Amino acid sequence: MNWARQNNHIVFTHDLDFGTALALTKSEKPSVIQVRTQNVTVPHLSKMVIPALLAYADLFDKGALLVIDEDKSRIRILPL
Repeated sequence: MNWARQNNHIVFTHDLDFGTALALTKSEKPSVIQVRTQNVTVPHLSKMVIPALLAYADLFDKGALLVIDEDKSRIRILPL
């Protein structure tokens, strides 16, 4: 998380702990994209992630947590 924050990168994860870390530390960066699906193949993820990236691109510069699951995506501006 520190490296991503210092280098202005986005963390892409399937792990729920990253959202918890953001909430506990009240961090404003890095942005995190959290995917909740059992099918983590590239073809499946690309259908979920690419539209969300395009829709919320401007919010990642500010710092955001994007949670994507099979049915929807939701975004929260940091800090949580």
